[in-house]
Amino acid sequence: MAANFTLVIGNKNYSSWSLRPWLVMKYFKIPFKEILVPLYEGDYRQKILKYSPAGKVPTLISGNVVVWDSLAICEFLSEAFPKKNLWPKEKQARAAARSICAEMHSGFIALRRNCPMDVRTVKPEFNVPTDTQKDADRVVSIWESCRRQFGKKGDFLFGNFTIADAFYAPVVWRFNTYGIKLSTDAKKYFDVMLQLPAMREWQTAAKKETWVIEH
Repeated sequence: MAANFTLVIGNKNYSSWSLRPWLVMKYFKIPFKEILVPLYEGDYRQKILKYSPAGKVPTLISGNVVVWDSLAICEFLSEAFPKKNLWPKEKQARAAARSICAEMHSGFIALRRNCPMDVRTVKPEFNVPTDTQKDADRVVSIWESCRRQFGKKGDFLFGNFTIADAFYAPVVWRFNTYGIKLSTDAKKYFDVMLQLPAMREWQTAAKKETWVIEH
């Protein structure tokens, strides 16, 4: 099947926003061409502006349709492939999944600021700031409650893999890098996500990158 989509992303080591739609497309076997623009390298913004009016990654291109922002891309893909069930099928679960994605999309500022995604690095002695630990505790609470209420028939937040799992995948890498302590139930989900073939593929590519973003 030929790829009808082009996904423009940033460095796999750093670009948490890029990981989300990339993981969705990989998991659900949606063929796509990948264009990687190294962030903060030379005229990177001008290169991205060729594809995205916002000048940011990720951006999805399908024919004359351009979709930017990770959540918008995932919603677009859900509409394009309704039979793949990118969101949970059941109404209550779907509402919860959209809610936790929106919360991740707009929140967890301390976690983002103090624990930027850095796939190829491990910092087990990292001293977690109080505000960051509060964000981490909220993530763990989300994982536990979703698994308890909706995830009993599978390994993921809502049983089957959905957009919600992709949205929390960057947090999995953050927790892995900075040695965030997890409850037993959260650790089980964390381990499942780390072992996903697509997550391993992303990690392998990240480790091969040579670009370094100092800030």
